Amino acid sequence: MSYRYAYLHGFGGSPKSTKAGLLAPKFADAGLTLFRPDLNVPSFEQLTYSSALTGLDALDAREGDGAKWRFIASSLGGYLGARWAQLNPDRVDRLLLLCPGFDMMGRWPELMGEEAFVLWERNGAFFFVDPTGEPRPVSWNLVVDARTHPAFPDVTCETLIIHGLQDDTVPIESSRTYAAARANVQLTEVDDDHQLGGSVDRIFDEAMRFFD
Repeated sequence: MSYRYAYLHGFGGSPKSTKAGLLAPKFADAGLTLFRPDLNVPSFEQLTYSSALTGLDALDAREGDGAKWRFIASSLGGYLGARWAQLNPDRVDRLLLLCPGFDMMGRWPELMGEEAFVLWERNGAFFFVDPTGEPRPVSWNLVVDARTHPAFPDVTCETLIIHGLQDDTVPIESSRTYAAARANVQLTEVDDDHQLGGSVDRIFDEAMRFFD
């Protein structure tokens, strides 16, 4: 069996995200290509879960070539990787999820503040910083569409989660609960925050071990 490897960025990220940029050459040194799809489909402003998943469909059609995928997926990308694996169980071999953004729709009001969340719905858009650092109006359709997807996708493949103990965007309890309920999911806790910026070497080492 052959495999393809891909890094899935989080909300507000891109294929040029810091972790992707640090991990790609490490994979290259190991003789592996790390694909880095842009999940801002059709754009950051019009992003939805469903449209991002079509981006993964396109990646598979373009680069899959019959091989199974092994995803390293961060934050919202972690959710999307798990959801795509749930929808395409025969196409994914393993998942390495970094502070996966499960149940983000249940957490948005707390992260933004209730007033800002209400304004997002009322105005139909809310400004978030895009991958270039510029504020852009993201459509409320992101929330509407996300509510059509499960908060915690069930996956059948072997899954490893690496989650920071200091994560204040996606509390580690989310991953603890997810892993405790699923025999195929392992959890590794690290002393880091949501960005896992100090854990890139650990992530690569865990990936090489987990992906064998």
